[in-house]
Amino acid sequence: MKFTTVLPLAGLAGASNLTKGCTVLKGALDEVYLPSTTVYEYEAQNFWSNTEIMAPGCVFRPQSSAQLARGIDKLVAAQAEFAVRGGGHMGIRGSNNIDDGVLIVMSNLTTLELNADQSLLHMGPGFRWQEVYDYLEPYSLTVPGGRLGPVGVPGLLLAGGVNYYGNQVGFSCDSVINYEVVLANGTIVEANATSHADLFWALKGGSSNFGIVTRFDIETIASTQVWAGTWTVAEEYIPDFLAATAAFAANNTDPKTHVVPAVVPSEDSAVASVILFYDSPDVSYPDALKVFTDIPAVSNTMAFKTVAEMAVEMGEVVTPHINDIFVAGTIKATTYDSLLEGVQIINATFAAQLPKLYAQIPSANISIIELDWQPIGANWINASTARGGNALGLDATQNYLCYAEVVEWIGSEYDSIVGEWVVETTELINNATDAAGLYDPFNYMGDAAWFQEIYSGYGSENLEKLKEIASAYDPEGVFQTLMPGGYKLF
Repeated sequence: MKFTTVLPLAGLAGASNLTKGCTVLKGALDEVYLPSTTVYEYEAQNFWSNTEIMAPGCVFRPQSSAQLARGIDKLVAAQAEFAVRGGGHMGIRGSNNIDDGVLIVMSNLTTLELNADQSLLHMGPGFRWQEVYDYLEPYSLTVPGGRLGPVGVPGLLLAGGVNYYGNQVGFSCDSVINYEVVLANGTIVEANATSHADLFWALKGGSSNFGIVTRFDIETIASTQVWAGTWTVAEEYIPDFLAATAAFAANNTDPKTHVVPAVVPSEDSAVASVILFYDSPDVSYPDALKVFTDIPAVSNTMAFKTVAEMAVEMGEVVTPHINDIFVAGTIKATTYDSLLEGVQIINATFAAQLPKLYAQIPSANISIIELDWQPIGANWINASTARGGNALGLDATQNYLCYAEVVEWIGSEYDSIVGEWVVETTELINNATDAAGLYDPFNYMGDAAWFQEIYSGYGSENLEKLKEIASAYDPEGVFQTLMPGGYKLF
């Protein structure tokens, strides 16, 4: 199901009344902070996008999974609403924040340690990926996490997780071998392939419908350096760039590759830029990436670097405390010609809508507009399956091209304008790709907007299975009702 929230609007500075949830927690637990305290003021603003800022009644910052479990038990007994924030990078109002209720923040759940043979990283939900990569770099290790350093750990892993190593290991969640989870009844369980195996599967794409994850145990990857960066081309080469995107999606068989092509228009011009990644400390300009590198570049940052260094570089494009909307979509096909048709339809439809947006918002108030692409094919999906599979429901016989419409702007007075524009634009794109026989209902949660359906895109069988598991672990529907934020199964 989609969010029940309406268009994103900026929140208030603080809550005026002590809600019942705050009252019961304050009377029973430490680490509960009211408005005007330093911790409240910090945590209530510790979000990436202005669209996420709201006015919680208090902030609960647990120091351990046991303390969180006691807090959940108290909140459920009081039938008090709450929100949960990990990295705070989902720019949807109400997804990870709340007005008047309890904002639970994961900031102090900061386990970060390797096991004895360094094959596993035990990782708390209080981190952003840059901190994880920086920790692992001295060991010549990494993990298949977020590509941008400022992205939070828990949201990405519970959504599935698009990552640089997808063609080798699948989605990020496929490398998680164990979750520590606080359930709605206040108990703490370990979910893995042999214990609570149904919950283990459901957490791989099922998000926050089952409990609150307080530790992820994820497989590490040996990595000294990779060849990576961005390759940017002029507007005259955008047709070649779109053709390269389709060619890579249709034909790539090299598992060491990862690409994120994007068209970046402005009011009167455009460029195209692709994130290129090759998992090798000594191979540059590999054949598999020549579909892009053979296009003349106006600039590029390609070099050998660590994953941590690449995360810093990519993180520089993240502008904090700005207004933003991401909208997800997907096409699928089995041939280059069909994928190219889909790419061209989406790009042309998106471009044709831009004058309507610029007519309502001054160009100086638009920080960036992008149309990003993410190829996901057989290598990726088969790697997921080899690790036990996930809830996302993708078919290895298809080539998927997921995409994201991105708009970032300055000024909350334009929130509704942008929201209405993306709703209209998305409907036009979906109608056009559907008419061409290329539309797929899969919307990647990490790039989705409040008005989009998520779980129906996983397929009816997986949706019903997720509902059954949620009912088993949360029979009273705590995470469907008392926690309003997030994409819901019911």
